[in-house]
Amino acid sequence: MEMDRTSIIGIVLIMLLFLGWQYVAAPSAAEIEQEQRYQDSLAALSEAELREAESPRADILPVDPTSLSDSARLAQYGGRFGAFAASAVGTAEDVVLENNLMKLTFSTKGGSIKVAELKNYDKVVEREGDEEVHLPLLLLEDEQNKFEYILPVNGVAGEGVRTSDLYFTPTVEGNTVILRAAAAGGGYLEQKYTLPDDTYLIDYDVRFEGLNSVLANTNGTVQLYWENHLDKIENNSQYEANYSTLYYKPVDDDTDYCSCTSDDTEELDDQPLKWVAGSQQFFTSALIADDRFSSAVLTTIADTDRLQDDELKVLVSNLAVPVGTSPSESFGMSFYVGPNEFERLRAIGYDLSDVISFGSSIFGSINRWIIRPLFNFLSGFIGNMGIAILVLTLLVKMLVYPLTYKMLVSQSKMQVLKPEIDKLKAKHKDDAQAQQMETMKLYQEYGASPLGGCLPMVLQMPIWFALYRFFPASITFRQENFLWANDLSTYDSILRLPEWIPFMQGHLSLFAVLWAVTTVIYAYYNSRHMDYSAQPMMKYFQYIMPIAFLGFFNSFAAGLTAYLFFSNVFNILQTIITKNFIIDQEKLRAKLDANKKKPKKKSGFSARLQEALKEQQRAQAAAQAKKGK
Repeated sequence: MEMDRTSIIGIVLIMLLFLGWQYVAAPSAAEIEQEQRYQDSLAALSEAELREAESPRADILPVDPTSLSDSARLAQYGGRFGAFAASAVGTAEDVVLENNLMKLTFSTKGGSIKVAELKNYDKVVEREGDEEVHLPLLLLEDEQNKFEYILPVNGVAGEGVRTSDLYFTPTVEGNTVILRAAAAGGGYLEQKYTLPDDTYLIDYDVRFEGLNSVLANTNGTVQLYWENHLDKIENNSQYEANYSTLYYKPVDDDTDYCSCTSDDTEELDDQPLKWVAGSQQFFTSALIADDRFSSAVLTTIADTDRLQDDELKVLVSNLAVPVGTSPSESFGMSFYVGPNEFERLRAIGYDLSDVISFGSSIFGSINRWIIRPLFNFLSGFIGNMGIAILVLTLLVKMLVYPLTYKMLVSQSKMQVLKPEIDKLKAKHKDDAQAQQMETMKLYQEYGASPLGGCLPMVLQMPIWFALYRFFPASITFRQENFLWANDLSTYDSILRLPEWIPFMQGHLSLFAVLWAVTTVIYAYYNSRHMDYSAQPMMKYFQYIMPIAFLGFFNSFAAGLTAYLFFSNVFNILQTIITKNFIIDQEKLRAKLDANKKKPKKKSGFSARLQEALKEQQRAQAAAQAKKGK
């Protein structure tokens, strides 16, 4: 029992001594709070790294980062930022440059353009009740945008340090802002922007100073990653999306582009680029190298399931910037952030005007070098672009009127010969092939042709196809109003329709309706004396076609549907005036009779056609005779 009592007393004394030591050695309340703040900051930093979120912020650091020495800061962030640990913390600030055309806001975090405001253009938003609200037009403003260099820094695992995680020190000198991210040993990464007056073209240079020992083997390039989330600007966002994509210009080849309607990736591993441009319907953000980008991988995301509601598309450019191993390296570029004004883009050179979707075929050439200059000329003394479209329509109709006159003469010949054709039908009412053969002979005898009216239509088709691309691509018509149309570059909605109505996209365009109505009127007046007995469906098709195409034209640019409507009106007027007041039916009949009396020389085509009809007639007769036996 004595031994047990002694053991107990010893254990109690040891416990008392241990408790006394804990009390004496315990940290103060302030020390406990500091330690907890430190552990919380480490946990937050670890979680952010796993999510690839932003770099450490001042509000999660155990101590004020400005109080850390360079060595302490390097120890804290060296694993993630290496020699750029000194630039890993800071406070994001805005720096502004502006001229008479635009206002640029830069962020010191990342050193890139945060937003570009174009002073001479508005974004129009429709509120309830068809109220239009004009807002500032902003480019490069999406918070998800990224413009960053990925630096392969020594001692940093993974792909390297992203400059979007670094804080740059700004210096403003007149119309130039210089942003530098410091590195250990006195080196730095510099981004320099200069914005002259009266231009949307920004001079942009990146400089690697004293980083040759900081950067790991770059294989002669540093990656520039540009992710541009295009937000909707125009009312017709579906139309806008079809004219928005990534364009690029290979150094030794023609301009090309990614798909406008679906997701696409272009891997240009061995193809140096002069420039790459994220172009919307009327505005472009382009990066132009003074020399060239070594290679690129370009991606467009157009799938609506991968986009947010307010996004039009996402454009991603991975560009290889050539960087050597000397102590001081720089790479010169230009940044164009502005409207798709043809002359302005053309003045920059390097085929940058190709971002305007005029087309790359002959129709694109018609738009660039005929229709565009003509509209520029007309707009010089006509204040309203709708009136300019009307004048253009009149000029086109005057230009092709000699051919239109021949077409109307040919139609009048068909009208004069209709009694003769009716006699042939009655004579060969049970033999369609005989009717065709005898009708062809009749046309040849009188010097008439049922195809004589096709040429004017064929010659005008290139103009129609060119204008189809011109109006929605030309910024000249953006937000230009005419009559009830508020914007000639998009549809002129006069009535909201339920979304369930097919093909109409929830609205009704008045110019499209007027085009359809006048097309039906013109078809009726133009074909009253035409013979459709051989192809009766053609008589009804000419009336069904405009109604069927109404849904197709309903979302087209009002400038185009206005042109088509004006064209129909002029066609109707020309037909009525020419047939009733210019063409003399009696003289035309006399001329046809004179043609009949002249000796005829069969053309090779006419002879072959008649021989084919005769052969078909003989074959049919033989088949009927065989069937009768």
